[in-house]
Amino acid sequence: MTVKEILNQLEQYGDERTKNTLMNHGAKEPFFGVKVADLKKILKHTKKNHELSLELYNTGNSDAMYLAGLMADENQITKEQLTDWVRKAYWSYLSEYAVPWVASETEFGFELGLDWINSQEEGIAAAGWSTLASYASVNEDENLDIAKYSDLLDRVEKDIHHSKNRVKYTMNGFVIAIGAYISDLTEKATELAEKIGAVEVDMNGTACKVPLAKDYIQKVVDKQRVGKKRKTARC
Repeated sequence: MTVKEILNQLEQYGDERTKNTLMNHGAKEPFFGVKVADLKKILKHTKKNHELSLELYNTGNSDAMYLAGLMADENQITKEQLTDWVRKAYWSYLSEYAVPWVASETEFGFELGLDWINSQEEGIAAAGWSTLASYASVNEDENLDIAKYSDLLDRVEKDIHHSKNRVKYTMNGFVIAIGAYISDLTEKATELAEKIGAVEVDMNGTACKVPLAKDYIQKVVDKQRVGKKRKTARC
C-alpha cells in the first residue's frame, strides 16, 4: 500500500465521535479520528514496514502517525529517526504511547529514554519516562540495569510533584511499571507509591483519571503477575 492509499482508507474509517474525543485530549488537524481497531485492520495488510512507517509519520496526520508507530520496524529504525519522531510528537497519544513503544523495543531504547527524560520539552521528557517504563516491561530483568532503575525511582520521589504536567503523569506510570515488571524493585516502588500518594495532573477537562500507583501495583501483586513481561510494548 502507498501513503496515499492509506490516507484514503484512514479517511473512510474516520469517526466523528472518536475525532471529537481525541481533540479533547490534544489532537489537532489534520486527522480523521480513526479507532485503533480500524488502524489495526490496515496494519494486517502492511505488517511491519520501515520505509512506509517513516512516510506516514512525516504526513503530520495524527492517525497516520499513530499507525506509523504500530507499523515501525524496531530492528531498522534508527536513533536519529526516533529523535525526529519524538520532536514531532505534539500530543500525548504520540509522545507517551506511539513513539515510546517503538523506542522501547529497540536495542537502544534504554539509552534514548535516559536522554529524553532530561529534556526541557514537556512532551520529550514524558516520552522518556514512558520509554523507560515500556523498556522494563519487554526486557527480562537480567538484561536490565536494575541499579539505574532504582536510582530513577529515587529521582521520581524527589521530582514528581513539581515536574511539568505530562511528566508527572508518566513518572507515575513509571512507578507502576517498575513495581509490576521488575520483581527486585516491587517493594521499593510500592513504598515510593505510598509516599507520593495521589498525583495531580490536569487532564484537560476529560474524564480520565490518574491511577493511584500503590493500588495499581497491589492489584498486580494480588494477581501474582509481578515480573511477567510483555511480548510487545505496542497495543
